[in-house]
Amino acid sequence: MEPEVIIQTKKTLWASVKEWIQVIVIALIISLPIRFFIAEPFIVNGASMDPTFSTGQFLIVDRLSYRFENPARGDVIVFEYPNNPSIYYIKRIIGLPGETLTMKDGGITVTNPEDTVFSTMNPKGLALDESYIDPIHRSHETMTTTLGATEYFVMGDNRLQSSDSRAWGNLDRSLIVGRPVIRLLPIPTISIWPGKENE
Repeated sequence: MEPEVIIQTKKTLWASVKEWIQVIVIALIISLPIRFFIAEPFIVNGASMDPTFSTGQFLIVDRLSYRFENPARGDVIVFEYPNNPSIYYIKRIIGLPGETLTMKDGGITVTNPEDTVFSTMNPKGLALDESYIDPIHRSHETMTTTLGATEYFVMGDNRLQSSDSRAWGNLDRSLIVGRPVIRLLPIPTISIWPGKENE
């Protein structure tokens, strides 16, 4: 019995192109929902979050978790800049909806009349512990602001070089994209949940 011979016909150029198009389309169908609804890459540009984040660091931002939970004080978030939504900013949440923030002598006090913990344990407000800020990056302006029902107050960790809620106002929740879940580059800075206060 003679062995079976398999003859593979040469693919035409068009057949090869069609195969590659199919592969690319399938890859896009799989990756685009991830890119727009689950995780998105960002590169840090600017000194506003020094020393927590520096220019050139590559981040993967979680776009999903804030669909199921509210942003918390201390979270580092990526959001659309209110004055130009095509630009993304990275800052830290300092004030939550409904709160009143008072800044004086480099410190921040938060009061919320609806929060019995604040009124019972901190009748003059809660002084925030911001140990993640380098003393040389503190600012010393004086201001008071009250946040609306969907508003957050955000600031950079480098207060002296940050364009944030002090300059352009409170941030509406609808502009929040997500929070950094992984820092991939540079390699020595690789971390999970970068920017968390306990780092």
